[in-house]
Amino acid sequence: MAAVYPSSNVYFQQDNAPCHKAHVISSWFRRHDRDKALDGYSKKKYVCKLLFIFLLGHDIDFGHMEAVNLLSSNKYTEKQIGYLFISVLVNSNSDLIRLINNAIKNDLASRNPTFMNLALHCIANVGSREMAEAFASEIPRILVAGDTMDSVKQSAALCLLRLNRTSPDLVPMGEWTARVVHLLNDQHLGVVTAATSLITTLAQKSPDDFKTSIALAVARLSRIVTSASIDLQDYTYYFVAAPWLSVKLLRLLQCYPPPEDAALRSRLTECLETILNKAQEPPKSKKVQHSNAKNAVLFEAISLIIHHDSEPTLLVRACNQLGQFLQHRETNLRYLALESMCTLASSEFSHEAVKTHIETVINALKTERDVSVRQRAVDLLYAMCDRSNAKQIVAEMLSYLETADYSIREEIVLKVAILAEKYAVDYTWYVDTILNLIRIAGDYVSEEVWYRVIQIVINRDDVQGYAAKTVFEALQAPACHENLVKVGGYILGEFGNLIAGDSRSSPLVQFNLLHSKFHLCSVPTRALLLSAYIKFINLFPEVKATIQDVLRSDSQLRNADVELQQRAVEYLRLSCIASTDILATVLEEMPPFPERESSILAKLKRKKGPGNLPDINDARRNVNGNTEHSEKTEATNKSSLSLLADLLPTNRPRPASSSPILLSAGTMGSNPSFTDLLNLNSTPSAGASLLVDVFSDSSTLASIDVSEENFTRFVCKNNGVIYENQLLQIGLKSEYRQNLGRMYVFYGNKTSTQFLSFSSSVTSHDTLKTQLNVHAKTVDPVIEGGAQVQQILNIECVTDFTDAPVLNIQFRYGGTLQNIAVKLPVMLNKFFQPTEMTSQDFFQRWKQLGAPQQEVQKIFKSKHPMDTDVTKAKILGFGVALLDRVDPNPENFVGAGVIHSKNTQVGCLLRLEPNAQAQMYRLTLRTSRESVSQRLCDLLSEQF
Repeated sequence: MAAVYPSSNVYFQQDNAPCHKAHVISSWFRRHDRDKALDGYSKKKYVCKLLFIFLLGHDIDFGHMEAVNLLSSNKYTEKQIGYLFISVLVNSNSDLIRLINNAIKNDLASRNPTFMNLALHCIANVGSREMAEAFASEIPRILVAGDTMDSVKQSAALCLLRLNRTSPDLVPMGEWTARVVHLLNDQHLGVVTAATSLITTLAQKSPDDFKTSIALAVARLSRIVTSASIDLQDYTYYFVAAPWLSVKLLRLLQCYPPPEDAALRSRLTECLETILNKAQEPPKSKKVQHSNAKNAVLFEAISLIIHHDSEPTLLVRACNQLGQFLQHRETNLRYLALESMCTLASSEFSHEAVKTHIETVINALKTERDVSVRQRAVDLLYAMCDRSNAKQIVAEMLSYLETADYSIREEIVLKVAILAEKYAVDYTWYVDTILNLIRIAGDYVSEEVWYRVIQIVINRDDVQGYAAKTVFEALQAPACHENLVKVGGYILGEFGNLIAGDSRSSPLVQFNLLHSKFHLCSVPTRALLLSAYIKFINLFPEVKATIQDVLRSDSQLRNADVELQQRAVEYLRLSCIASTDILATVLEEMPPFPERESSILAKLKRKKGPGNLPDINDARRNVNGNTEHSEKTEATNKSSLSLLADLLPTNRPRPASSSPILLSAGTMGSNPSFTDLLNLNSTPSAGASLLVDVFSDSSTLASIDVSEENFTRFVCKNNGVIYENQLLQIGLKSEYRQNLGRMYVFYGNKTSTQFLSFSSSVTSHDTLKTQLNVHAKTVDPVIEGGAQVQQILNIECVTDFTDAPVLNIQFRYGGTLQNIAVKLPVMLNKFFQPTEMTSQDFFQRWKQLGAPQQEVQKIFKSKHPMDTDVTKAKILGFGVALLDRVDPNPENFVGAGVIHSKNTQVGCLLRLEPNAQAQMYRLTLRTSRESVSQRLCDLLSEQF
């Protein structure tokens, strides 16, 4: 094929002989426009030259018609050049689109597979709306036709995928859905691969329409992972069978929750176990392509395991497999392993397994050369942190902060501040940590961080004296960061009297120490220090004259900054004319701050972006079902709850997040005061609209189907996604204590468009209202695109119940009113208190509950593989204490607990007897109330 190359101002062919310039080619085309004797080869040659000239960067505004004429040729090379020219140079607004569409229609109708492929490739490359309107209904027909060649089916599937991305509203798949899904059973793996890409995209938009693809995808995946490399020779890549297809099938399955069918779920579990087993096998080749393909399938399988979050054994195995990659010599594998383990750390089943790798992660933080890997290590430490390792992780982060890259220092500061606050049982440790944080990286400590430490010190009487002493000592350093001066000025102004009894920290010493930093600070900090000085006058009358002299100085009264001048004048006048009682009233100690969202957490979420913030839920259950709350005194528990409530209030919308985040637990009240010098006490507007939505139709709520799809999944777990469609995701996190519970509902907007007039309410039938009290806090009426908001539900169990309340959601999306009803997973077993018992006490109580109406027994077939560890986890997640060595048969499971309600307490004993050979269970429950026994038996039997 002839090609041209530029040289000076002329073009040269491959033989380096001078050729026509572009305008010469244009003149030639015009002269021979009606020359019917011109053969196709000449047209092809000059069109090809024009195409090359365009690729060199020159504008081409002629020759398009000649390229269109080439489409009518019956020769492949001429038609190929014509389609290539059109794909590269013709835009969607061209006047030739109609002629091009006619040529494409002729080729699609020709049934010549070569011409059909060229036409489909052109449609996909151009991808204009005009082409979508012309061919969107024709391409699905070609895709599912029985006589279509395999290569054409591949092109048709990918072309349809392209059109769906550019013009999704023009691709009607309703009548073709079942036949497109059936392509997953096609014998040609190329067709299956292309069809899987198409179905995955369509399933993300309309998951219910393509739900039948789950069984076919699992069956195809099973055949691939169990086949030898020689069975799929044409699709084996360096001894890995069909890696691209495997990855696509695993991604398709991530569009759906775990299969409900027990047999299908078991087969999928076997596939995932096989992939994990193959990862442990010795490599069949030393080439990097083999390991890349093998690891690609492995990581996608782990993503599916994490997405399902329902198989403890697989989650733990996935965690252990990722742990092996943490020290791999390949940087990309270390990065991916850390990233995946961040997600695993938020699972109730695998959190403990992730924690076993803490030393390896800390070592990676210290020795890793790649900054992106170090950042993922920081994320993983943040995600795996809980009360048992908080001090170690915070200490390591502070140590790393001194040498950390500047690009991630601010993020580390925010994470250290959040972890120190969330897991601070000892508030003196929290104060020390934040002051150390300011000392190490003061330039990266934002206002949100030091605002927060002041809020907590003010809200905690037991730490105020220690905080005053600590900041006083810290300020004695020759060089102090300005943020430390701010914290010191505020805390000493409020609580300096608590350390004034020591001659080393007398009122005058405190004032002189603060004033020595005054001239080195910025204007906002000076304004804060002046406010601290006037507070000193109220706390320490003996330094009143000294402070008044400072306020009278020309540097203050005639300061060029209006704010400083006004403060100096007003504070001086106030100190001169106000009586002691008036000063005490005006300058009284700050009241406790109200409950609100942690500004530190909000800042971190904005910095990380939607969906990238790891979940660090304090009430996370481990694989054995035990909560990680430390068994401290009641006072300590109240203290922790109070801190958590102050850290994470919920009366404001939350920034976006793919997954639910930190929870608050409790409320705090306060009296507002105009002495809030930092404006920390300002509360956000309620944001609730008082306008009536005249377009809403409340009568439609009664006809909405209540979603119960994921209801039973929450019997033995408290966290997860309860509902999801193409618009909205609803996540839950719950915690219960005796007869009280709190549920955090997270509404995530999956679209890029606002949800307007958003409202949610909880309804119960008349009987349930007398048995269960549910109070829902208001939620913001607007949810931004890609954002997430939180709502708190406070729950009280009055007496035993069987039904569950319904969450009703209503909002407007794109002008259309959306109504959703979801059955909330509030079950009787949530109010269990585990009870430890000896063997003798258990059987004594078992005999006392021997009346026929007190016992309920059920024999049922196992729906899932009978695994001892999983059974233990489910019984513990059910809420009872698992009693070891109580039953004479070690294969049986025995548990005890007490159901707490407002009116009474009901003791419960259970016994689960598995029969592995028959794949059967016998479940026996005994309680003092028949209705309780029956309800608990129904709930627990559905889990096995």
